Amino acid sequence: MALDEASEVSEAQIAVHWREEELYYPPAKFIGQANASDPAIFQRFSEEHFPECFKEYADLLTWDRYWHTTLDTSNPPFWKWFVGGRLNASYNCVDRHLARDPNKAALLWVPEPEQEPTVAVTYQELYRRVNELAALLQGFAGVKTGDRVTFHLPMVPELPVAMLACARLGVIHSQVFGGFSGAACGGRIADSQSTILVTMDGYYRNGELVDHKVKADEAVARAAEEGMTVDKVLVFRRHPGEYASKSPMVAGRDFFVDEVIGDYRDALVEPVSMPAEAPLFIMYSSGTTGRPKGCQHSTGGYLAYVTGTSKYYQDIHPEDTYWCAADIGWITGHSYIVYGPLSLGTTTVLYEGVPTYPDAGRAWRIAERLGVNIFHTAPTTIRMLRKLGPDEPKKYNYHFKHMTTVGEPIEPEVWRWYYEVVGKGEAAIVDTWWQTENGGFLGSTLPALQPMKPGSCGPGVLGIYPVIYDEDGNEVAAGSGKAGNICIRNPWPGIFQTIWGDPERFIDTYYRKYCKDPDSKDWHDWPYFANDGAMQAADGYFRILGRVDDVINVAGHRLGTKELESAAVLAEGVAEAAAVPVVDELRGRAVEMYVSLRPGFVASDEIKRGVSDVIASEIGKVAIPKNVWIVADMPKTRSGKIMRRVIAGISNFTDVGDTSTLANPEVVDDIREHVQSEKRARGEVPKALSAKDKEEIGQFGQAE
Repeated sequence: MALDEASEVSEAQIAVHWREEELYYPPAKFIGQANASDPAIFQRFSEEHFPECFKEYADLLTWDRYWHTTLDTSNPPFWKWFVGGRLNASYNCVDRHLARDPNKAALLWVPEPEQEPTVAVTYQELYRRVNELAALLQGFAGVKTGDRVTFHLPMVPELPVAMLACARLGVIHSQVFGGFSGAACGGRIADSQSTILVTMDGYYRNGELVDHKVKADEAVARAAEEGMTVDKVLVFRRHPGEYASKSPMVAGRDFFVDEVIGDYRDALVEPVSMPAEAPLFIMYSSGTTGRPKGCQHSTGGYLAYVTGTSKYYQDIHPEDTYWCAADIGWITGHSYIVYGPLSLGTTTVLYEGVPTYPDAGRAWRIAERLGVNIFHTAPTTIRMLRKLGPDEPKKYNYHFKHMTTVGEPIEPEVWRWYYEVVGKGEAAIVDTWWQTENGGFLGSTLPALQPMKPGSCGPGVLGIYPVIYDEDGNEVAAGSGKAGNICIRNPWPGIFQTIWGDPERFIDTYYRKYCKDPDSKDWHDWPYFANDGAMQAADGYFRILGRVDDVINVAGHRLGTKELESAAVLAEGVAEAAAVPVVDELRGRAVEMYVSLRPGFVASDEIKRGVSDVIASEIGKVAIPKNVWIVADMPKTRSGKIMRRVIAGISNFTDVGDTSTLANPEVVDDIREHVQSEKRARGEVPKALSAKDKEEIGQFGQAE
């Protein structure tokens, strides 16, 4: 994090003042049945037993060949876990459960239209579907071990089936969040060099049947612009025998899966025994340097880590009915809807649509009807349900033993509603901190053994040894009241292997900052920089402040500012753009876009619409700005850097800080008058922001 001007103070140097929240202890009933209720587990995963402690996670899997080296550090920071071991992820999630539980539901899929019946896919049926699709991918699409296949699928059973079919073949899958645009999908196709796209004709969202296939044409066109030819587009149909899209099928390229899978009915495909370190999937994460980062996750290390954390932190037992209300298009869905729960042989719930459709009681009706006893969602969803239906949970007879919150820090007030109203005071809560790059949880309380604290994720999870450093690499002490950059001192099995096709960026982004000796092969010299700010209380619990880079977290979707800005400047007349977060009661954060125009263009609503339209087209509707502000010039440092913290302060009616070192300080008052007067006229003045919000806004945009 370079300090561009003397006035720019790093997040790591700012004191944080929060009152400590009270502790909540897990119910005795939960402790009595918990997978991890023996305190000896902390000793087993202590640093003196690292890295062999992770054998406990790996032993939850079925291996074709046991490993000879638990952790290979010969090429840091490209760590290799369980070297010499071989296994297949699809076998571990499907085949091995057939002997005991062939007729148990593996997936319970709930369509958004409430009149449509829930679909139960048993482990035996999942086995059949996975084998048939694997045979089709192998025989019809011609894919082989090591190839990449891109999915652009919504929340339907076909998505986990496709993931497991690829895993069965040793094919690397790359799922693009269904809400992203075709252009965003196409860029990811080109980056991963995928020749096959698997998509769907349509899906339900907020009561509407969305035309999804149209995005496939955009994706193929964008991939072609970037030099990648898509050979086949495989299209699932939302309704059998009907076509939900207005986009015509392209002869020779587009194929309905239901029409071509006939030749592969009841086919069986032997699972390919893969080296533990072979890539399982690529998950694209927004980044600050324009192009999204393709996080490459391994087979053995990743699967062991999500299985272990699902067992101990989610407290998943095979007899549970577990619902993670995330999207499989994000890492949470990969780890904690598909791979972790299915590896443990449980029943995992998928819901197609919006949790508040047709009303705020929908989620609790689903939980009651399906007998869900573990519930997992994001603070954004919790805030939305609390706002739209604060008393709805009381109307339904469901009982959760365990609840998770994930994706961003949760406000203590919202946490208490989640605990008291949603959980009815009966459930243990884990407030988890981790990232796309991490594979699974990094910070959380172990639910039966450590008390909960609203607003704090808790300590590092088993086998994870976090530390907070300041900008100079000095450790920030627990209980000091100071924030810093949270790092993980050690490797762990779930850590991603590299950025696909860009190993130097992998090192530069996550390891170079705090590397003590670039020639060392000792893992102690290579702490992982999470790019998040945090503080640690005296009791060892962490409170996460958010990203120290320019990423805006909108309703759990991490949007890179550089990606937003790169899209905005494609709009007619736009010379430069800056994206900033604005506090939003429902979504946590929303995007506001500031643009300045090229000569010869004048501010107009048409230009504003053009900016929003191009962002929707390039990235997706989730990224559409709350407001677009056209300004004469951006506040800039003398080196030409746009001072995003200044305009973020204006958008949020907070202090913009010292502007004396700006090259053009006179523009600040002009922008403030223009933006804030219009916001006041619209009634968009935010209520008093928390100290945490003010701090985040004040520090936004300084990590470059």
